[in-house]
Amino acid sequence: MGDFGRVLTAMITPFKVDGSVDYDVAAELAAHLASNGTDTLVVCGTTGESPTLSWDEEYQLFVEVLQAVAGKAKVIAGCGSNSTKEAISATQKAAKIGVHGSLQVVPYYNKPPQAGLYQHFQAIAQACPDLPMLLYNVPGRTGQNLSSETVARLAEVNNIVGIKEASGSLDQGSEIRRLTPKEFQIYAGDDSLTLPLLAIGAKGVVSVASHLVGNQLQQMIQAFSAGKIQIATEIHLQLFPLFKALFLTTNPIPVKKALKLQGWEVGSTRLPLCETDSDICQKLEAVLQELSLV
Repeated sequence: MGDFGRVLTAMITPFKVDGSVDYDVAAELAAHLASNGTDTLVVCGTTGESPTLSWDEEYQLFVEVLQAVAGKAKVIAGCGSNSTKEAISATQKAAKIGVHGSLQVVPYYNKPPQAGLYQHFQAIAQACPDLPMLLYNVPGRTGQNLSSETVARLAEVNNIVGIKEASGSLDQGSEIRRLTPKEFQIYAGDDSLTLPLLAIGAKGVVSVASHLVGNQLQQMIQAFSAGKIQIATEIHLQLFPLFKALFLTTNPIPVKKALKLQGWEVGSTRLPLCETDSDICQKLEAVLQELSLV
């Protein structure tokens, strides 16, 4: 259940000048990504600015992206919430239109204990038993770490098939791999840790950089899987400056700027995210030029 491939793109949400969602550009970008290395699109996650999207906007994005990439890529719907009831409702609604999976973030702000986290994810999984779920651990955003022991317990739930692990800890990634069945899928939540996590048994990455270098990320992962470690390392090191540049300030501000430099009319971020300063823009553009991306 739930094979999402190697490169999952955490897709940005394009906005018009008036701040409304630009569904046409979203569909165009989704199709482009599906043709350039992306196996699965993760829609309305952190990079998609989910905190400032309404549920109606998110639902419409699921519809538009599904249509745009039909037969070319899978779609995972970001349906997470710090309210279990809201997460269940959003996930059930997304499941009815045919998304291939859901991404469920650790509940933010209310900071539940591990027992509450287990019950939260278990309840969502049980409410949507036919829809594969990826857990999403990003303590830098949520204020709470999903422990490797809790992940191991959740891996026993039939439709919880994997995790986007963005704690930044290779030790935690190793412990999750040690405690979970081999079929449980671990995805790097940070582009710069993809190769190190592959070495301990991860499957791939939920990527921001794949907006720009999806094909190269596929090549890196495939090279590693084929035992061509030196080639994989060379690609990683070549792309490493980009991985870091895309987080010079809060994601997705830099990647949206990069896409605009490439000619994509993706608009700005919604407040409280804002435009970045000229110094960061110059550093970002220099990296893009070095990699011949602009």
